[in-house]
Amino acid sequence: MSGSAHPVPMTARRAGPLTGEAHVPGDKSISHRALILGALAVGETRVTGLLEGQDVLDTAAAMRAFGAEVVREESGVWSVHGVGVGGFAEPASVIDCGNSGTGVRLIMGAMATSPVTATFTGDASLNGRPMGRVTDPLALFGARAYGRAGGRLPMTIVGAADPVPVRYMVPVPSAQVKSAVLLAGLNAPGQTVVIEREATRDHSERMLAGFGATLRVEDAPEGRVITLTGQPELRPQTIIVPRDPSSAAFPVCVALIVEGSDVLVPNIGLNPTRAGLFTTLREMGADLTYENPREEGGEPVADLRARFSSALKGIEVPPARAASMIDEYPVLSVVAAFAEGPTVMRGVKELRVKESDRIEAMAEGLRAAGVTVETGEDWWIVHGRGGAVPGGATVASRLDHRIAMSFLVMGLATERPMTVDDASPIVTSFPIFEGLMAGLGATLTRDTSGRA
Repeated sequence: MSGSAHPVPMTARRAGPLTGEAHVPGDKSISHRALILGALAVGETRVTGLLEGQDVLDTAAAMRAFGAEVVREESGVWSVHGVGVGGFAEPASVIDCGNSGTGVRLIMGAMATSPVTATFTGDASLNGRPMGRVTDPLALFGARAYGRAGGRLPMTIVGAADPVPVRYMVPVPSAQVKSAVLLAGLNAPGQTVVIEREATRDHSERMLAGFGATLRVEDAPEGRVITLTGQPELRPQTIIVPRDPSSAAFPVCVALIVEGSDVLVPNIGLNPTRAGLFTTLREMGADLTYENPREEGGEPVADLRARFSSALKGIEVPPARAASMIDEYPVLSVVAAFAEGPTVMRGVKELRVKESDRIEAMAEGLRAAGVTVETGEDWWIVHGRGGAVPGGATVASRLDHRIAMSFLVMGLATERPMTVDDASPIVTSFPIFEGLMAGLGATLTRDTSGRA
């Protein structure tokens, strides 16, 4: 489920300087993949630093349903005893992926080339999201999908008994689609080829290689070409999950807009396919530095220090950067509201098919807070007010954790408080958000009256 059974309104009020260290959870993208590839390996994979948000816990439950042994030890380390490529058992009941588009799409890919049938569902938000972008390429392997109108959950996937390898050009930049196809290709004979015109986050490629898959990545005139040799025996791994850059975005961005703030966010993964937000903020004039750069588990990592920036300027974000920061545009738009001049964001139509239509959700809330916003099908422009943002609005989170967190960040710097109608979805990706922000000095309060 996405959070509480009942809405949890939450209000953010203007705060004094935010200071201290913000220890954000493990990377959600890597956590999902560690559980799934651990379940497809032979032997025990051990995972330290796993994000224990509801999205990832739902993926852990799904891997158990497919026959893997997944256990959280008292030390906080997760142990996954895998069943091997092609070894998934047929689940005895429906797989509930809650709010997680990443979880359901990757799991569909992982089981689509095994001779098992599984039915998937989720919460109201996930059940409204299109799955055709994944089920279409999975059909090329021989899998069949039966769902609601528009390719929506609940949906039953009948895995291919005799899968064939595919060559697939990803039509829109999507790490979820790419990864689903690669996971399906694991149990197909021969070579599966995925081509993406624009590079997306490459955690799947890195982790597949780490587990022992034969994988080749080349740049060609048609795009980035990934060739995977099917039916390997994946080797179990010991994985240390870096801290999530998408979660780090919130303490970083709030420090930039609350006067006098100085916040350190340690151990953040800076994979180039994920770090677009931080590059963009620095181009806007943000006082954001990388300290102690290093590599952990094949991923670049550093400590981020963010200080209040009084001279933020609006910029035009390069469309080619969208894939590396697609989840961070909502909170970027909050920073843009406090900057001087317009911030232009193009090539972002993927935002319209996330947990909510994030362009519309943010535009509606920003306007209610006194910010001028222009929107189009795949672009939007936030006209910054140069530091003074009125606020004073109640906005709809639309069952979307990033919308809820973005407006709570905003309310810590606006002249009047900001309220989100339901903060409960935050638990899906950032279960310690409220406590972490309070530890930095933020003023967040829940409405406990029972009113929505």
